[in-house]
Amino acid sequence: MGSYLTLDDVDVAGQRVLVRADLNVPISGGSVADDFRIRASIPTITRLREAGATVVACSHLGRPKDREPGFRMDPVAVRLAELGGFAVRKIDEVVGEDVEAAVAAAGPGDVLLLENTRFEPGEKNNDPDLAKGLAALADVFVLDAFGSAHRAHASTVGVTEYLLSVAGPLLVQEVEALGSLLADPPHPFTVVLGGAKASDKLGVIKSLLPKVDMMLIGGGMCFTLLEAEGYEIGTSLVEQDRLDEVGEVLRSEYGDRIVLPEDIVIADQFTADAMREVVPRIAIPDDWMGLDIGPLTADVFAAAIRGSQAVFWNGPMGVFEWERFRTGTEVVARALTNHPGFTVVGGGDSVAALRLFGLEGEVSHLSTGGGAGLEMLEGKTLPGLAALERWVG
Repeated sequence: MGSYLTLDDVDVAGQRVLVRADLNVPISGGSVADDFRIRASIPTITRLREAGATVVACSHLGRPKDREPGFRMDPVAVRLAELGGFAVRKIDEVVGEDVEAAVAAAGPGDVLLLENTRFEPGEKNNDPDLAKGLAALADVFVLDAFGSAHRAHASTVGVTEYLLSVAGPLLVQEVEALGSLLADPPHPFTVVLGGAKASDKLGVIKSLLPKVDMMLIGGGMCFTLLEAEGYEIGTSLVEQDRLDEVGEVLRSEYGDRIVLPEDIVIADQFTADAMREVVPRIAIPDDWMGLDIGPLTADVFAAAIRGSQAVFWNGPMGVFEWERFRTGTEVVARALTNHPGFTVVGGGDSVAALRLFGLEGEVSHLSTGGGAGLEMLEGKTLPGLAALERWVG
């Protein structure tokens, strides 16, 4: 996993600390629609405040084109203050003289939140001038945004070149939880994958298949695998350009560890109130599409989960946002949360599903990073983690 300093290695009393948090949350109607990532960031900020640091937090929010008002950090600042129980001063810029003056005027225990880092054109291309501007705001940099650690941006990687940099507690927790699944997972070890696209998960499938006892695949991605196996899948989602690669995985040495749905919940159209039927996987009509795993498959998946010592789940089993196509995802979620072993859930949709069912506190580790977690499980080095290594030794 590499080595890096943590907050245990630095004294932050009286110091200005720049925290790259992951506050990339959905905004609806000017308010935060899901505050999971904000809640996850609060223990680190609270620890720094209590240690006597001035906290300067920053994050990106969404994918703005230029400085779109709908991507300002103001709603995040409001929710952070509400949840954290401390005042948050929102700053309307990311770097510059006004920001430096605001930080200089702040004292121990104060919390400032910078504007959306992606409002700066230099963020995504890791512009050294932006990185230097961020470094000028603080004495110490804490990378706590696991969800952005796979991006080599100015606020995740660039700033580490100019400022003493350490891993935050949330980042450490994420790396340890996911790293344990890569290094030496307890067996039986089961991976449950869903979501729309097989292409998003192929790297993880190839990396983890030799390590797992079973890999259960549902969601839209299962239809690319079913078609590669020769099944007729109607109008279900399929990635034609991945069929050959998926077929190779299915026929590989460990391909028999992959478990595909036996039955499917199908619909006559992609709407919440579509006609709905359950059919065996061999009987999907030409003009119908699969929108959830069927009840038999859900029970098979749940039994496999309950019989495992370690489980990693990423991606819903169907269109869980619609009640009629939610059951497969809920059955899997409940099997995970009634589990005595080590359970890790990653990916925004899987986390959202757990929260929808009121189960988010019932798993061993709920990851804040979807893409970063998948890249780590593929065996890739995350740029943010690699950047922290320069300060070791």
